[in-house]
Amino acid sequence: MTPARLDATFAALADPTRRAILARLASGEASVAELAKPFAMSQPAISKHLKVLERAGLVSRGRDAQRRPRRLEAKPLAEATEWLERYRDYWEDNYQRLDALLEEMKATQKTNPRRKR
Repeated sequence: MTPARLDATFAALADPTRRAILARLASGEASVAELAKPFAMSQPAISKHLKVLERAGLVSRGRDAQRRPRRLEAKPLAEATEWLERYRDYWEDNYQRLDALLEEMKATQKTNPRRKR
């Protein structure tokens, strides 16, 4: 994944409305009107969000007669997940050190109950 594509993916995901649109599209394709229903905003506003999602490659536009349904494109999400996975070991190591410290503090407190924190 190129840095620009990763930036576009995370920028698109930064907005709660766009995340909600993606969540809706995860259950199947939908028109702009269908996507706009649960939001207190106009179809043109939803269309602007869709353009951001399309530029990031997260949504594609289909063609069904006069309808232009949008559908979720999962590849950029998979690529973002792959990028995030690189940091999993780092965070897991930190949590393991924190767990060890907490166990040590608990053991100290049991052997020295009068000691104040």
